[in-house]
Parts: sequence; structure tokens; C-alpha cells
Amino acid sequence: MSPELDLTGRFSGDVTSLDDFARELGAGTNGGEAAGFLPRRVDANPVTVEKDLAKLVLAVIDLVRRLMERQAARRVNAGSLTDDQVEAMGETFLKLDQRMAELKISFGLQDDDLNLSLGRLRDLL
Repeated sequence: MSPELDLTGRFSGDVTSLDDFARELGAGTNGGEAAGFLPRRVDANPVTVEKDLAKLVLAVIDLVRRLMERQAARRVNAGSLTDDQVEAMGETFLKLDQRMAELKISFGLQDDDLNLSLGRLRDLL
């Protein structure tokens, strides 16, 4: 069995969910399905493959965006950014939000579509 992850000081907030996720992901990967929620085969549908790929990519981008926004908020609250840096970050996040909205429309996706299910663990977003 692998040693427990020591996440102390690396993340803020409740890391128990991350510990649970790492434990579940590492459990039961002895050649079978990983943690009982990853399928043995991918059922690729040629009709929806483009939309499905866009859904996955946009979900990952949205997750990273949320993490970046939280980090930016921490830095703003800590006073470690200049007014110009805060303004530039705000503009960047606004542009990213607008582009994400455009991409969701072009692929026929809603916000709920980007919330990937992690099986027994819970939804990603």
C-alpha cells in the first residue's frame, strides 16, 4: 500500500476530500477498474466524439480557472498585488469567461455539462 499523502501546508481549506479522492483512486487498480468507477473500455461514439472531447477539455479549463480565481482572491486579500495587477487579472478572467461562454454555445453545452461525475466520490465541480 502506498504511503498517505502529506498535503499539510500545500493547500488551504478542507483537504480531506482530496485525501479521500487520492485513496479511492489508488484503491483497486490491480488490473481491473480503478476504484470501481473508471470503465475498462471507453465507449467512443463517432457521432458525439467532438462534443464529448470539447466537454472534457472545457471542464478541465473551468476547473483550472476556478483554482486560479481562488488563488487570485487570496493574493488580493493578502495585499500582494498592485492595482494594475488586480485590474489585469480581472480583465483576463472576464475574457476567459466570455470565451468559455462562446465555446459552450458553439458545442451546445450548458454549465451543468462541465460538471464531470467522479462516481462514488462526487461531482468534480
